[in-house]
Amino acid sequence: MNILYLLIPLSLILLGLAVWAFFWAVRHDQFEDLEGPAYRILFDEDENDRPRQPRDSSSADPDAGAPRDEDRRDDGRRD
Repeated sequence: MNILYLLIPLSLILLGLAVWAFFWAVRHDQFEDLEGPAYRILFDEDENDRPRQPRDSSSADPDAGAPRDEDRRDDGRRD
């Protein structure tokens, strides 16, 4: 029975925190556009769908993408 003296105030604190978080979200427009993200994921343009930009071969380093020896683990995998 003595545990109720701890649990009731703790539950009221958690309830107050939940109410504060709800009003913070409403005040900062978190519920403004509920349908936009659902449609945006359907029409999202991936990086693979975009046409490639031609690279400037004079400034490109041919070894830039190659893993260095210190980047490799003992088993040969990269980090």
